[in-house]
Amino acid sequence: MRKRRFFATLMSAAMLATTLTGCGGNSSNSGSSSNSGASNSANNSGSDKVQEITWMFWDDLNATSDPVSIGYRETIERFNKDFEGKYHVTPITTNLEEYYNNLNAHVSAKDTPDVFIVSPGPQLTDYVEPGVAAPLDEYLNKDGWKDSFTSDAVFTQQTYDGKIYAVPLNTAAACCFYNTEMFEDAGASIPKNWDELLDTCKKLEDAGYTPITISAGTAWCLSMVAGYLCEAEGVNLPKLADGSASWEDGKLENVCNKLVTLSKYFQRTAAGDTNDVATANFYNGEAAILIQGSWVIGQMNGANPDFESKCGVFQFPGVERIIAKSDSLCMSSTTKYPEAAATLIKYFTDDEAQKYTAEKGGKIPVTKVQYDPAAAPKQLSYVMDIFGNAKGTFGFYNESMPTTETGAHFDDTMVAVFLGDMKPADAAKDMEEFYNANCRK
Repeated sequence: MRKRRFFATLMSAAMLATTLTGCGGNSSNSGSSSNSGASNSANNSGSDKVQEITWMFWDDLNATSDPVSIGYRETIERFNKDFEGKYHVTPITTNLEEYYNNLNAHVSAKDTPDVFIVSPGPQLTDYVEPGVAAPLDEYLNKDGWKDSFTSDAVFTQQTYDGKIYAVPLNTAAACCFYNTEMFEDAGASIPKNWDELLDTCKKLEDAGYTPITISAGTAWCLSMVAGYLCEAEGVNLPKLADGSASWEDGKLENVCNKLVTLSKYFQRTAAGDTNDVATANFYNGEAAILIQGSWVIGQMNGANPDFESKCGVFQFPGVERIIAKSDSLCMSSTTKYPEAAATLIKYFTDDEAQKYTAEKGGKIPVTKVQYDPAAAPKQLSYVMDIFGNAKGTFGFYNESMPTTETGAHFDDTMVAVFLGDMKPADAAKDMEEFYNANCRK
């Protein structure tokens, strides 16, 4: 079923592909393209010998202020310089919202980027099952590359039938970032459970602050909060998938009621604000709490360096586990130059790149690299403490369900509840019906 849906997606993406220009090996194919300032001298001399590859990413590497994306750009530049005359990579860049549509258009046009970024879970499955992504074990087992990672556990969500199909670049956790000055002024304390969270929000509101900023119209942002509320209610996704549990057992209804209650403390423009706007609300001092993945550290500090000193982090209240994920790189199964593609992926996990990940990007490295904690953003140490004290991790809900369609349906259902278009009990009934029709045998 998943394969048929994926190919249906590719067929619809083919319509988009017909509007794309230059479906060859260069980056003018989709979104916007950039050579990231990398030297093109390799193209002008001995072009018949240079192995040209492409790399697709969900940010504009030239326009970005996000330190993580800047680090990726620097890795690309370093790769092109080190392998000048042998390998050359050209990035294909687009924005996050359009990324998978554009990637699928390339796949449909038989122009899959040689290397592309993907989220683990069902999103990655969509490229593994139809054979778009290639297994990487052969390359990971060379020269001790796999041994450089912190453990084999980092490949759990990238492994299918015993083979690894993607290499993680970093680890991030969904946390609650807060403005320490606002909390102090309002007499608010870090909440440990649901009731304390509501009490904290009330104190912040009474002190004249917007308690929470979020992009409620960006479905995954809202479902990230819903995922934590589901965790607190004891929702069991594996049992829901096999039918031994029901979405109508009252847990999801409780989650939806709590989501509606908490949304009263969102900024008034939450339904229309993009994720970037919602995040800017926080680091510009317009709201006290931002519930977001720790990848946002680089974005916040890059846009407003002065904010770092007043930004604290706490675990979402009422749960013992934390939501964690890692962005990963895949290699196309149809690449003409697998050695070049694998070498590029390896560059993103070498010591220089991984040290930058921690010290500049504020993300947790996936390798055993030694980095200077004093040089890293302060928020990273807070996130590391949360990781250390957590009882475990779980994935984003929209990436932990049987298919990408199922995750998207959950996301949309949570948005409908937030907007008042669906009652909590109806949301539970809808999810149960969707699972019966699409997920259970």
